[in-house]
Amino acid sequence: MSDETIADGKYVELTYKVIDQSSGGVLTQVEYPLGYVHGTNEILAPSVMAELEGKTAGEVIEVPIDCSQLYGPRNESLVITERTQDVPEEYREVGMSILMENEQGQTKSFLVTHVDRRTVIIDGNNPLCGREVVFRLEILLVRDATDEEIQYGGKVEAGPDLEGVTQVPIH
Repeated sequence: MSDETIADGKYVELTYKVIDQSSGGVLTQVEYPLGYVHGTNEILAPSVMAELEGKTAGEVIEVPIDCSQLYGPRNESLVITERTQDVPEEYREVGMSILMENEQGQTKSFLVTHVDRRTVIIDGNNPLCGREVVFRLEILLVRDATDEEIQYGGKVEAGPDLEGVTQVPIH
């Protein structure tokens, strides 16, 4: 196990779960390692990134977050209830994301949160808005980042080997 600690310029791989503090339920989970260069790009909330500083591979940390501080208070004017028959059929599924535009041309993503025979509820609030959660992070790898990783903010994967492949012009 590496004794390298997370600091700016280190390549880090981790997995995490977001757990609702009141119910204990897992709201979201990243099972495949998420890789990034610390100090180059912020992949998580600033308070979570700050808690990762100085940690090493193999550690598991829990960071409580009040999502109202991240996303602001819940805005009930962003919750829309429509008659099911007035909503196109392709949007009548819980979890469906709908991009809506206001009169000024600004777009916002809404999420279908409820569907029954009579109504469809569409919510423009962030799903974590108003919740208190715990980020549970498992640090899998900490090492010096390469210059290329620092430039791109994360692991640089090799592309396909195209040697010997003939390119055909598209007309």
